[in-house]
Amino acid sequence: MAADNALDEPTLFSAVLTPHRSLGRTGFLAVMLLIGGISFAAGLVFFIAGAWPVVGFLGLDVLLVYAAFKVSYRTAAAYEHVTMTPSALTVRKVSHRGQVAEWTLNPVWVRLQRETHAEFGIERLFLVSHGRRLPVATFLGPTEKATFATALSAALGEARRGPTRTVLQ
Repeated sequence: MAADNALDEPTLFSAVLTPHRSLGRTGFLAVMLLIGGISFAAGLVFFIAGAWPVVGFLGLDVLLVYAAFKVSYRTAAAYEHVTMTPSALTVRKVSHRGQVAEWTLNPVWVRLQRETHAEFGIERLFLVSHGRRLPVATFLGPTEKATFATALSAALGEARRGPTRTVLQ
């Protein structure tokens, strides 16, 4: 019965937060071609000069840069999904390995706590309920955290006010 009621509730807030990656697939290929080309040219110079072992180290550098990009793109698969209805605030965190952690809180008792730096803005956001803190929006930068905090605060305020009815005349 409670599950049916939860389906009927309107969604007050919903956000999927993902890590930002500024370099797309085309940019990645361009950077790798540039690094590979420079390493090949430098390796050719060293090979001609008789310092052939240097070529292996230059190739290793390209391989390490490639591996670092692949690790960075793999961690971009993580996300946070924050959903709020009048009776439940659900935070679902999925790691880049697919591990899922989910918390459901009562939005009436939740408070949004901000840790702010004078120069940089909001550094951390926490949902606080019954003395426990849950970090949220960990992927976002200070400007995006401020926008997210404003929208979530408005939705929390709406959930605290409760349902309102409009009388039609």
